[in-house]
Amino acid sequence: MILRMNAITIVRPDPTWAAQFDKTARTLQGILGDTALRVDHIGSTSVPGLPAKDVLDIQATVPTEPQLDDAAQLLAEADWELRPPRRDHPVPGLPQDELQWVKRLVVEPMYRRRVNLHLRVDGRANQRYALLFRDYLRAHPDTATAYGLFKQRAARLPIETTGEYADLKDPVCDLIYLPAEEWAARTGWTL
Repeated sequence: MILRMNAITIVRPDPTWAAQFDKTARTLQGILGDTALRVDHIGSTSVPGLPAKDVLDIQATVPTEPQLDDAAQLLAEADWELRPPRRDHPVPGLPQDELQWVKRLVVEPMYRRRVNLHLRVDGRANQRYALLFRDYLRAHPDTATAYGLFKQRAARLPIETTGEYADLKDPVCDLIYLPAEEWAARTGWTL
């Protein structure tokens, strides 16, 4: 008999996630200096009341693509772990140009608070996606509740890797993001 372990654990919302982000953001700003235009709390832990993996997702925005590697190097020198270069998934209806989806992923130094740090270029589709997705869920608590239920149910499936979980979750996020674009246009939302 094969026992399958699930790679994903979704926890109850933690009201201290925002304070944990603030502390981590100060550390990141100290490391990155002027290389980062901004450091933002993104992902499920950035939406009050939303169940999530207990990992802070943070986005550091840099002005140009070469600065992705500059920022990654600064972080590596501070003992952050650089993951291989990757791209976010292209979203239907948004630019399909691969450059719009380029990012670097860096994770926390060993024995520190779990963080996925996404380095993205200012003005690119993937940089906007993360911020608009977060703000839309903050402004639409019923949508956030439905998304939280999906995440909890998905985490109970026999998923073996975080990549499989992301592949399952990406189209659902896109279904939320597409009306978020309409909401942004209607309300005048900007970065």
